[in-house]
Amino acid sequence: MKKSKEKAKKRLAKSRHVRRSLGRDLSRLRLSVFKSGVHIYCQIIDDREGRTLCAAGTLDREIRDTLQGMKKVEAAARVGTAIAERAKEKGIVKVKFDRGAYHYTGRVAALAEHARKGGLEF
Repeated sequence: MKKSKEKAKKRLAKSRHVRRSLGRDLSRLRLSVFKSGVHIYCQIIDDREGRTLCAAGTLDREIRDTLQGMKKVEAAARVGTAIAERAKEKGIVKVKFDRGAYHYTGRVAALAEHARKGGLEF
């Protein structure tokens, strides 16, 4: 039990460090990523108001149906494309990429690359 609490503290410290390095510029919205062992989620957050403007994840009905038999990296790429489309619908183009405590490889990188291809700038 003690080790899991230490891991959680380290993860929180890492994500705070990444968020701090993004700067205090509130003019840009934040694209935040969360991944579990199986799924990946992302959301665009307005830090001024503390609101989520749009979100996408592997459990969304539209995305979930197309993921049968796909690898996790391919699924993350679909989520990146979906978040870019949803952001475009709301008129969002420029965001800050908040990877949280995760390394920029694999699923996180695939999501980011496809969000860029979809039209988001970060």
